[in-house]
Amino acid sequence: MATRLRNNKCTVIGGSGFLGQRLVTKLLEKGYRINILDIRKPPVTEGVKFFSADLCCKEDILPAIQDVNVVFHCASPPPSNDNRELFYKVNYTGTKTIIEACKEAGVQKLVLTSSASVVFEGRDLKNGSEDLPYAKKPIDYYSQTKILQEMEVLNANNPEKNFMTIAIRPHGIFGPQDPHLVPVLVQAARSGKMKFVIGNGKNLVDFTYVDNVVHGLILAAENLHSNSHICGKAYHITNDEPIPFWTFLSELLVGLNYDRPKYHIPYLFAYYLAALLSILLLLLKPFLTLKPTFTPMRVALAGTFHYYSCERAKRDLGYKPVVRLSEGINFTIQSFAHLKRLKE
Repeated sequence: MATRLRNNKCTVIGGSGFLGQRLVTKLLEKGYRINILDIRKPPVTEGVKFFSADLCCKEDILPAIQDVNVVFHCASPPPSNDNRELFYKVNYTGTKTIIEACKEAGVQKLVLTSSASVVFEGRDLKNGSEDLPYAKKPIDYYSQTKILQEMEVLNANNPEKNFMTIAIRPHGIFGPQDPHLVPVLVQAARSGKMKFVIGNGKNLVDFTYVDNVVHGLILAAENLHSNSHICGKAYHITNDEPIPFWTFLSELLVGLNYDRPKYHIPYLFAYYLAALLSILLLLLKPFLTLKPTFTPMRVALAGTFHYYSCERAKRDLGYKPVVRLSEGINFTIQSFAHLKRLKE
């Protein structure tokens, strides 16, 4: 059964980011005192103390987690980043350092924001459970290092020494003020790149409203204790409403007065075309440096089924989405009203 965090004080690593800020807001509403550990300072908020740190430096981390019962680890480069060294440094090396610091400071609970992509290999995955093995061929550096990160956190679980860990695996986080999904989508629409649907448009995908992810993280922390069977486990958190990938994008686009994609490209044709382009750019790399947006990984994300079961979270954490998908889409559209296309 969920209980309030004992000493009423938490640290949110990555608390200045999209998910982290929302988590901080909800924790404050529940009466917690918050430390934020990040490289970027958030807006000044009563009840919040900010610490700047290099995640690979334990001495930087320790002041932010003193006298703290639970640490929420939400820091990560965005999946769209292609900097392998940065992913490895933040998601793997940084997480190992965080674990060491938590143990030294006497932190009892470490709640990781992982990703459902740790079990995805670019092929259809329907209603995937947490029992699936980690991907042997992760689709990108983000997923590859999230696997390493999650393994470190879950393997560090040691209730006998009063250190409990858990991993929450959201998928397709979206919501108001998200700096990635909607702005990138609008930019693509404005440049004429959102006219085509990859595949038949029927592939179901999970998109998860940010408040539902936050709800899952807080439930994880409040249910985590030394004699609980959730210790050292991973949990999928979704809206529990898989939707066709292109339907979701279309609803956002139409809500902002842009046209929905209408021309279809066969999935295999798009995939092999993207692969050919990637090979060509690799050959030209000594002479020309370009960052492609049309890649096999993105084709796979857009054209395959990938949705996940959150039955384990419902059973063990008492999880239930607090915001329905249609509501989340409407809230998101309203927050980006400044990006609407003016009707002619």
